Amino acid sequence: MQPLAERMRPQSLDDYIGQKHLVGEGSILRRMLESGHISSFILWGPPGVGKTTLANIVAKQLNAPFYKLSAVTSGVKEVREVIEKARNSRFFNSPTPILFIDEIHRFSKSQQDSLLGAVEQGDVVLIGATTENPSFEVITPLLSRCQVYVLKSLEKEDLLQLAEHVLANDVELKKHHVELQETEAMLRFSGGDARKLLNIIELVVNAEAGADPIVFTNQKVTERLQQNPNAYDKNGELHYDIISAFIKSIRGSDPDAAIYWLARMIAGGEDPKFIARRLCISASEDIGLANPNAQLIANACFDTLTKIGWPEGRIPLAEATIYLAASPKSNSAYNAINSALQMVQQTGDLPVPLHLRNAPTKLMDQLGYGKDYKYAHDFEGHFVNQQYLPDAMQQQRIWHPQPNQQENRLTEYMRRCWGDRYDK
Repeated sequence: MQPLAERMRPQSLDDYIGQKHLVGEGSILRRMLESGHISSFILWGPPGVGKTTLANIVAKQLNAPFYKLSAVTSGVKEVREVIEKARNSRFFNSPTPILFIDEIHRFSKSQQDSLLGAVEQGDVVLIGATTENPSFEVITPLLSRCQVYVLKSLEKEDLLQLAEHVLANDVELKKHHVELQETEAMLRFSGGDARKLLNIIELVVNAEAGADPIVFTNQKVTERLQQNPNAYDKNGELHYDIISAFIKSIRGSDPDAAIYWLARMIAGGEDPKFIARRLCISASEDIGLANPNAQLIANACFDTLTKIGWPEGRIPLAEATIYLAASPKSNSAYNAINSALQMVQQTGDLPVPLHLRNAPTKLMDQLGYGKDYKYAHDFEGHFVNQQYLPDAMQQQRIWHPQPNQQENRLTEYMRRCWGDRYDK
């Protein structure tokens, strides 16, 4: 028998609960469907809010061929095979095939590149689903060809409407007399996720199948969920939600929240080395130059964890988590490298100034390579004012220090060296 979530998957927009801003009367998606013409788009939202369901409804309403790939299991080869099938399925005046890619944020750049031609040429309408911000996870050429629609966690009213709908309409549930006496625990454990809500309902009904009536209470729901109190799947979507909350709590300087999410990952069986790697990234990206010792602490944590193993490894993880969360924050280095990469992309391979070039051969020396280069250590304070950037970027600022004790000291030194350049 199919799970309840599959049995009750909506087949039309009228049965679809939630996301009124996208599918309600007069909304953008509904208007496109009613017109019979739809362009490629990406659905961005948390798990269990109806991304896959919405893609299925779109394909069904347009009567279009529907192809589905999961970014977890599909490579470039599978993408090309599906695109070729979609091309071959097109007939005169037939709807454009729809290619749905679940978890598109997990596609590599090469996999996403393989989609571009088919989307550009109109061979397929791409619908992507992601729990991550597409601005960071989807390549720019593909993102520019897709609209992004944001789906929200279901509200309490949406979840109650869904619960009453399935109890009244599901063939299996109608065999039982079910009463929703209390719903607070059911709603809390579902966390705005429709799939979780339906799984909870199915779990309780199956466990209480001999009772008449089956009465939902907060205590009963909690007891039935105690077999899996963490609701954590280290290989599933919640894995990414928890690590995201963990890193954002560190970035937000909330050690209490950070240590809580750490405990959730530990209790759920997360790989400790995965957590340690993310701490190293956060130490550079979020703490950065405001406290360079953070990187040392994070690396020491990783090293100690490797040496002592588990369960004692939870202690250095906790120490590093609290230290990073309680440290001052700066992303100036992170911003600087991103800005520099963008400049390189925009300006191309600007020539290296002659005085900075190496001259390993006589010809290079004759051409002026390295001529007039000033060796900084030969000057007072180990500094001499000379050009280091390409000619077209001589006074360009890339690194912008942020106001914290460490970077204030660096800024003062830069001003002593470069004067007005660091007053900008």
